[in-house]
Amino acid sequence: MMRPLTLALAFACVATAATAQQPDDTAYTRQIRAFTSEPRFNTDLTDHLPADSRVPTPLAVLGYVPGTVGRLSHVADINRYFRALAAASDRIRIFTLGNSDEGREMLVAAIADPAILANLDAFRDVTRRLADPRGLSDSDARALVARGKPIYWLTGSLHSPETGSPEMLMELAYRLVVDDGPMYRSIREHEIVLITPVLEVDGRDRQVDVYNYGRSHSGVRPPLVYWGRYTAHDNNRDAIVLSQVLTRNVLAAFFEWHPTVMHDLHESVPFLYTSTGTGPYNRAIDAITINEWNALATQEVTELTKRGLPGVWTHGFYDGWAPNFLFFVANGRNAIGRFYETYTSFGAECDTARIGPSQRSVEWFRPNPPLDGVRWCIRNNINYQQSAALVALDYVARNGPRFLENFWLKSRRAVERGRTAAPYAWLIPAAQARRIEAAELVNLLRLQGVEVHRADRAFAIGTRQVSEGDYVVRMDQPYGPLADNLLGIQTYRPTDPAPYDDTGWTLGSVRNVVTLPVTDSSVFSQPLTLLTDDVRVRGTVTGADAGRAAFLIPATTESNFTVFRFRLRQIRMFAAEDTFSLDGRGFPVGTVIVPLTGAGRDTERLVLAALDSLGLTAVAARQVPAVARHELDVPRIGLVHSWTTTQDEGWVRYAFDRLAIPYTYLSTQQLRDSSRLASVDVLVFPQAGF
Repeated sequence: MMRPLTLALAFACVATAATAQQPDDTAYTRQIRAFTSEPRFNTDLTDHLPADSRVPTPLAVLGYVPGTVGRLSHVADINRYFRALAAASDRIRIFTLGNSDEGREMLVAAIADPAILANLDAFRDVTRRLADPRGLSDSDARALVARGKPIYWLTGSLHSPETGSPEMLMELAYRLVVDDGPMYRSIREHEIVLITPVLEVDGRDRQVDVYNYGRSHSGVRPPLVYWGRYTAHDNNRDAIVLSQVLTRNVLAAFFEWHPTVMHDLHESVPFLYTSTGTGPYNRAIDAITINEWNALATQEVTELTKRGLPGVWTHGFYDGWAPNFLFFVANGRNAIGRFYETYTSFGAECDTARIGPSQRSVEWFRPNPPLDGVRWCIRNNINYQQSAALVALDYVARNGPRFLENFWLKSRRAVERGRTAAPYAWLIPAAQARRIEAAELVNLLRLQGVEVHRADRAFAIGTRQVSEGDYVVRMDQPYGPLADNLLGIQTYRPTDPAPYDDTGWTLGSVRNVVTLPVTDSSVFSQPLTLLTDDVRVRGTVTGADAGRAAFLIPATTESNFTVFRFRLRQIRMFAAEDTFSLDGRGFPVGTVIVPLTGAGRDTERLVLAALDSLGLTAVAARQVPAVARHELDVPRIGLVHSWTTTQDEGWVRYAFDRLAIPYTYLSTQQLRDSSRLASVDVLVFPQAGF
């Protein structure tokens, strides 16, 4: 279908998608147009596919065109297509991000000119050096910018029921590799495009199986209770805790590539929302990044609206406050994190779009709203997000030096912010009551890429007393704003708009760990040594070296005591019901007493080994204290599941697995079975509504 001349002239700021010399794949193009419900839901960027006899299309490898009604691709098939593409072209290379909980491969494809791909290490070195401006002169930084390439990372299907992006990304990869139009040549010459077609690979396969089951059973589909091993929607709420394999793989890839833009593809509201946010914006995000969000979104909304696509808009969906989303991997590290929400096709269907009044109203941020009652298909979804992605890729390629310079400037501004405004550091005392949790907090910060130092000796900074071995997180580092954001107290004002997600996450309070802001800049001149490995707290035992009658473990609420109890379930232990003193030392209520007199021959050895490995503190006593006590049993836990959601249950189960606590699943139906109830001592209800 020919585009009107007047409309074609309006596209001058984005280069033509194809050249006259390059023929289209007519069979593929015919199916694109057949599966698009109306021509107005397509653009000149996606209404055809160029042909290349040497490079296979998705149709040639999979047997169907992405956007075919009723067809979704499993992870193995998606990965197979990307590898077939790489085998046929030197414009694409494949890398492995790692494997999922269930062993499925997460991959990333890098697309650029062959000369760029042959020197990827050099280009990654440029972004790595720009990410940390310390020791980098302005002239050196600008020389790096001049020879570097912006890296744009597209990621799909973090949320498993959002099915269009993996299909779209296969076709987009083909276009980027094959099309020889000026826009595509510019992208390949001036930018490195990374594509991860599926993030939640375990959930993707489950979603495809459930969808296929429904199509073969008259639309009866079981709910997709799990995506990954522990989570459903909350796999996009893990950027603070980094509990999931998926999140850690993405973070490791970020540190390897330092992408300029990380772009997450989602589905929900009609027809395409491109993220900017309404505010309040997270304090850790540089104002330059917020302006970049708006620059990219304005480009996409303008270009797609000029092409006649209804319902492309920005601003009014998300606020920009909470740092728990996966794309905060970029936003918290001086890069650009962004996302789309494209109207879903409920698997791979065509159906009538039911758009409510609040979603189709004309607003300043949505002057061209989506349409109610139109026929909407998965191919429409693919056309929208692929066209928008191409506009964004083209814009970043044409403005590459500006985006790279901004990346460097934001990193430099982060360091300067830490040196010129309090707090200048955060102090985490090492010898506090929950010293294991303190160490785990330090290790989490290090996993986040935050630098943590230890005090070489005791010193005072202002009113703060620092002991030898205490942890100090200096703010004069590229990720200083991120560290301050995670450790500080958040203030979400009553006058702010209703929040999209969490409003507070102060990690010291969450972990019941003492963290102290340092407001004296003399901390920068104190004797500190940078940690190069994770901290491991070893257990300590004081008191009697021989003739031990008991171990006494003061109650500190350390999580590892739970592990200690379940690991040594065969050993009798007691909890003191009152305070007491022994050999001149006081012990609190809840002190755990492990008698050795009359215990098994290996009891002392097993207890010592567990105390050491778990970092617990104990006192060896020559007598068992005479204090009221009760025995600590090892409860048999029943985890009750309604099998309707894993929002809460998954995190409870994750905690149990992490702490090595055994449990038995019980459904709500099984609560009526007295024999099943007799097999457990404690019931845990992680979900509301029972």
